[in-house]
Amino acid sequence: MTVEEMVQRINALYHKSKAEGLTEEEKKEQAELRSAYIENVKAHLRGQLNNISIVEKDGSITDLGEKFGQKGTH
Repeated sequence: MTVEEMVQRINALYHKSKAEGLTEEEKKEQAELRSAYIENVKAHLRGQLNNISIVEKDGSITDLGEKFGQKGTH
């Protein structure tokens, strides 16, 4: 399932929950989709942050991906 499909399904379940309520199966699906979406966002953010380099005052370059990239990965 793509991220766009995931978001569409999350939104559809949200609107249904407000209109008529969800079954237990749909509530479980909603929770799983939300969790998967959050993990996807975290992974993309982590990837972007690992590509940041900082130029220090002395002119040296610190690659944050090399320095901190392993923290928080599974």
